[in-house]
Amino acid sequence: MERIGQRLFFLLSLSVFFFTSPSNSQRDQFCEDGIGYGESQCGISSRSSTKLLIKGGTVVNAHKQENADVYVEDGIIVAVEPNIKVGDDVAVIDATGKFVMPGGIDPHTHLAMEFMGTETVDDFFSGQAAALAGGTTMHIDFVLPVNGSLTAGLEVYEKKAKKSCMDYGFHMAITKWDEVVSREMEIMVKEKGINSFKFFMAYKGSFMVSDELLLEGLKKCKSLGALAMVHAENGDAVYEGQKRMIELGITGPEGHALSRPPVLEGEATSRAIRLAAFVNTPLYIVHVMSIDAMEEIAKARKLGQKVIGEPVLSGLLLDDSGLWDPDFTTAAKYVMSPPIRASGHNKALQAALSTGILQLIGTDNCVFNSTQKAFGIDDFRNIPNGVNGIEERMHLVWDTMVESGQISVTDYVRLTSTECARIFNIYPRKGAILVGSDADIIIFNPNSSFKISASSHHSRSDLNVYEGREGKGKVDVTISGGRVVWENDELKVIPGSGKYVKTPPFSYLFHGLDKADALYLSSLRAPVKRFKSTT
Repeated sequence: MERIGQRLFFLLSLSVFFFTSPSNSQRDQFCEDGIGYGESQCGISSRSSTKLLIKGGTVVNAHKQENADVYVEDGIIVAVEPNIKVGDDVAVIDATGKFVMPGGIDPHTHLAMEFMGTETVDDFFSGQAAALAGGTTMHIDFVLPVNGSLTAGLEVYEKKAKKSCMDYGFHMAITKWDEVVSREMEIMVKEKGINSFKFFMAYKGSFMVSDELLLEGLKKCKSLGALAMVHAENGDAVYEGQKRMIELGITGPEGHALSRPPVLEGEATSRAIRLAAFVNTPLYIVHVMSIDAMEEIAKARKLGQKVIGEPVLSGLLLDDSGLWDPDFTTAAKYVMSPPIRASGHNKALQAALSTGILQLIGTDNCVFNSTQKAFGIDDFRNIPNGVNGIEERMHLVWDTMVESGQISVTDYVRLTSTECARIFNIYPRKGAILVGSDADIIIFNPNSSFKISASSHHSRSDLNVYEGREGKGKVDVTISGGRVVWENDELKVIPGSGKYVKTPPFSYLFHGLDKADALYLSSLRAPVKRFKSTT
């Protein structure tokens, strides 16, 4: 190829592991580190070339869309321009009539997480495989400390992630505070590539932190250029609400939602925002599920405070009616925290996304099966909290938000990919179809259709909260690191091929904080010099 120059062509010799969209009996047929679930099938990828041309599509970035070809070498985008000419050694994909977009980035997932006496059924292989089938090419997972130790927690998650088949990053949870944790936060940021720390204002008796700890954490995050994140629910009040429901004899899944109403999410969101304003540091509110929380974010942003609001797929699409289903298994699959809200909250959150009040879309993917959910059959407090979404997000956001006219195609890219990359300081390496960006790309067919079912999804769970949903717009091809991993409804994934992506500190959210601090200090007009009275 004259325009781009010739490079040595070679084929990947690495065997790849694949499965087609499974039937119910095939769901767990992964070739995972050589150990299959059922009768595994292993083979060679049909597109393992290190040179790839995506031809004839409409390239969509968050800032514009254009008719252009995309040329990839060795996992990096080398050219984005019309009518690129290539040699015979280049694999070509025809994207005529389709959109070529950055792969999705899910900012909020929990793979292989130990929680409520069990562990999520999808690990860093099966969960990522499901993500790739749905057009998500990177996620950021939450590392939980071990007995409060960040270092020990990271070591555990590094081992879990060895089987990764796509790129990933880490957030870190903070569950206690002392000088050791403070020093460990510095190591996480400066050496380990983690630029975000999560504080739970809920889960009393386990993860929940006090306001004092939250303030210490906010100050430390600010000094390190790390983003503070909060799960915003009033944990003390939730605990009281749970006791109230049990006393009333409400032990089923509906008791979960009734025990932690929107007002408790709104209160905690307001409190966290005000504490962040007091420290003058950016704040990220995870899984915004209610109008109450959204309105607190809107007020703060209107005043110029740097607050990021992250709704998740379940909160945007579902209402709480499923929690009242007479079948326990059906009702329990919807249990998550904060809860899925009554009808009306979802539409308000969609509107907030379309008007810029909320900034990006996550999933809080935290998947348990029906056996695990049944731990709480006699007491909703024992139902493991969490729903799916990592595979479904890209399709359902398109059908719900783009097809309805609420957002544009460029907005779609921003909300599902680019803004996440910007917030966590990995743009334009991720979240863009630009020269030099990683070749994490999806080819999206707006005229195709999809149907969601637990019998055909790629999660190991037998449950899906979007069961039976149909819509328009489907990911035809997923390219991860320049390699085609999803094509013709066939998934080809390699355990261990995913890379850890470090997230540097001091993202754009920290720009101007020093000036704001200086203005604050100058506004104090203190200390006042006073004469001591003499007697």
